[in-house]
Amino acid sequence: MKTPSAKARAAKAAPASGRLRAWRAPLRRWLGIAALVALLGPPATILIYRIVPPPFTPLMIIRLVEGEGIDHDWVPMERIAPDLRAAVIAAEDNRFCEHAGFDWGALRDAYDDYRSGDSFRGASTISMQTAKNVFLWPGRTMVRKAVEAWFTMLIELQWPKRRVLEVYLNVAEWGHGIYGAEAAAQAHFGKAAADLTRREASLLAAVLPNPRRWSAGKPTGYISRRANVISTRIGQLGPLLDCAGGQ
Repeated sequence: MKTPSAKARAAKAAPASGRLRAWRAPLRRWLGIAALVALLGPPATILIYRIVPPPFTPLMIIRLVEGEGIDHDWVPMERIAPDLRAAVIAAEDNRFCEHAGFDWGALRDAYDDYRSGDSFRGASTISMQTAKNVFLWPGRTMVRKAVEAWFTMLIELQWPKRRVLEVYLNVAEWGHGIYGAEAAAQAHFGKAAADLTRREASLLAAVLPNPRRWSAGKPTGYISRRANVISTRIGQLGPLLDCAGGQ
């Protein structure tokens, strides 16, 4: 039995090599397009959302697939009670009007607490939560947090603070199937978001860490006490509320 010569082997391999080369060009083209979309897509979408209300969020879709409805009515900032704007800042992110998306002091404190043996707390700003709520999936992996940081920087570069807060207040989860200030005000207090009292606003802000466990309309003792603290803090923040339109 004759062994194929080097020339014969090369001739046999030539078609396969040619087919591989033929695939390389379109593959490089598609990879380039995918990289361009990944690079330019988020900034373009964020720029659009500076003007256009986000129609839905990934969390809304996830909850819908799980069998929940979506109660969500977008309202402009002017139709959200100033006390609710202030209460959310007082509860979630005191330095919101000052920082550029990240509260490095809060992150450092959280890390120090973690090193001391405490559980790691998020130290997420309103900007970071807006990035997560509007564009990303729930989760605590390092990859997701890194993507969240990227979106947070893009949002801070393209949106004024007032828009960041407006979007956050309109997409935040406030109960099973309840999203945004207007739906939350109607569901928990039977009134428009514009008509919320400081007490009602403080209760809504108090449940934000876990709105599926706690109810603003039927507060536990803990939530009621937390709302009292938030209400008091509103009066102490002063100029720190300026980007939200005051109290």
